[in-house]
Amino acid sequence: MRSRNFLFLLAIVAFTCGLLIVNAQEPDDDVRGAFLSSRPKTTNANASRRRRPPRNTNSAAAKNANTGMTNAANANTRKSTNTNNSAAGLAKAIGLGYTLFMRDASGRSVRVEPGREFHNGDRVRISLEPNVDGYLYVFHTEGNGPVEMIYPDARLDGGENWIEAHVPLEVPSSEETDERLRWFTFYGDPGIERLYVVVTREPLPLVPTGSELVNFCSTNKDKCPWRPAAEIWTRVSDATRAEVRIVTTKTFGQPQTEKEKVATTRGLGLDTSAPQPAVIRMNAATNALVLVTVLDLIHK
Repeated sequence: MRSRNFLFLLAIVAFTCGLLIVNAQEPDDDVRGAFLSSRPKTTNANASRRRRPPRNTNSAAAKNANTGMTNAANANTRKSTNTNNSAAGLAKAIGLGYTLFMRDASGRSVRVEPGREFHNGDRVRISLEPNVDGYLYVFHTEGNGPVEMIYPDARLDGGENWIEAHVPLEVPSSEETDERLRWFTFYGDPGIERLYVVVTREPLPLVPTGSELVNFCSTNKDKCPWRPAAEIWTRVSDATRAEVRIVTTKTFGQPQTEKEKVATTRGLGLDTSAPQPAVIRMNAATNALVLVTVLDLIHK
């Protein structure tokens, strides 16, 4: 009788633990499902990048962008009425998938854990996959140094920064003509290289892109990469405190696939058969117009 009771109790405990595990996994599954479900079913090999929309620099667009930054910054201090924990609700939120690749001895791009330590001579590149059409900005700081905008780049695509949903983009670009510019290369004294990846539905006001950035850099070569003023940077840094949901996939050590390379160089959307990003981050508030992702690269 005791053994029967024990087995019955064990079955209840196992069932309860199973429920706890499922419940613990559900948030991750929601984020992953919401992000991947918006990928195209198949990649159209004959597709090309759509024409970039005309840049809207009117006051309404600037107001929307500023409001989006404010909403994102305040999302962690008050519950948004547009926060939805279901996959269907999250699908409306801005999401960003990213994977860090490192150049191995044979020259291949291999997935590595973002939190690992890097040493002099190591070369890395980050692949970014948004789930929405919008605009991308990447800012860089090293230690206590100044903030610099490394994307958009006046040398690439005429300084434009419009992005398409699920079309991957590399920073730095593997299409740079100079091999030395195709990777972030660690050298010199140890420190932390910090990247701020900003995805927006509307262009950030007062940040030069396109021909404006090209003209600025052509006449102010000593001031490029462009550095944001304190007012602009405060808005970006404040948005890092927004509530964000995160899921990771442990595929470290695997090389970049041919499908990923082709999608990146030809501007094709990654389909559902392509590898998942190593990290997926999505705004909890579906009405937020900005998502800021901070990535620390540790140099030892």
